[in-house]
Amino acid sequence: MTLINEFRDKDLILALSELIKRESVKPLNIMEICGGHTHSIMKFGLTGLVGEKINFIHGPGCPVCIMPKSRIDEAIKLASRDDVILCTLADMLRVPGSNTSLQKLRAEGADIRALYSPLDCIRIAQENLSKNIIFFAIGFETTTPMTASLMQKKVEMGIKNLFFHINHVTVPAPVRAIMDDESVKIDAFLGPSHVSVITGYEIYEDIAKDYKRPIAVSGFEPLDIMDSVLNLVRQQNAGTHEVYNEYARVVSRSGNLKAKELIGRYFEPCDFNWRGLGVIKDSGMKIRQEFSYLDARIKFDCEVNSKAESKACICGEILRGRAKPYDCKIFGKACTPKNPIGSCMVSSEGACAAYFKYAKEAI
Repeated sequence: MTLINEFRDKDLILALSELIKRESVKPLNIMEICGGHTHSIMKFGLTGLVGEKINFIHGPGCPVCIMPKSRIDEAIKLASRDDVILCTLADMLRVPGSNTSLQKLRAEGADIRALYSPLDCIRIAQENLSKNIIFFAIGFETTTPMTASLMQKKVEMGIKNLFFHINHVTVPAPVRAIMDDESVKIDAFLGPSHVSVITGYEIYEDIAKDYKRPIAVSGFEPLDIMDSVLNLVRQQNAGTHEVYNEYARVVSRSGNLKAKELIGRYFEPCDFNWRGLGVIKDSGMKIRQEFSYLDARIKFDCEVNSKAESKACICGEILRGRAKPYDCKIFGKACTPKNPIGSCMVSSEGACAAYFKYAKEAI
């Protein structure tokens, strides 16, 4: 028995399927916050196993998808400098900015590198002392500790030519923003387990209490998701709104205290402009004032004039839970993984990419 196969047991999944269908009394709209859940749901055909009363709504938990065009344009402007090597995660390279993308800019000769680990920036900085190395950092609480760790090593080692463009965001704030939107009807949430490993599941307790919505912190394997859905169905039937920790094998209530302390040492909350959601108060992270000398947005000119999003793309509506990919007129036509118009088609966690890969019959 392997760690994966244990959570893909066909008999157990089908048993949970029968329980969900039998116990579902009324419609239940479940938002899976993370794109990882979206891909698992589509890949394993879970929409067909949960019954007609369960409706999955795709949320804003893809760090590439929610990145506003202005931030991408800033990265492109920095990468266009002769004295800069821009480093980031691979998915960001293909996201279209106002006029180009990092991938196209790299093809034209710019030194842009996709990293396996943020710590690779240390080696790149040491090997290129005449260049400014800029790490374009993205991600939710899952990846923020890695950036903080890189910053700490940079400070400790006295590396002078490494800077940071910070685009880290948090989960609770956008969930609240979505729930405050009366046009979105959400009855329950699947919480991202990898984020919760860092933060603990306590970050969802006030949300469940304030909005009276049950939340299941779920792993990404089909058995995890099916068990979480069953719990949400049962909470709906019972009229409860608690946080269920399905991923108890890794997630605790308080999370990773050392990682949270490291984040707090280098970052503080700030407002952040989310694609499709707008500016959300205290939803992002910025470098603390005492470490502002590390901030690429302070060190370099990052002023840009970004174009508006394509009117044909409804990525923003998808991220808000107002629409699904096949509601978009250009989905699978003008917009494909090879020619992405919107970020939901670019990212490996994007809802449009998941639908294109696993549910082409919806096109």
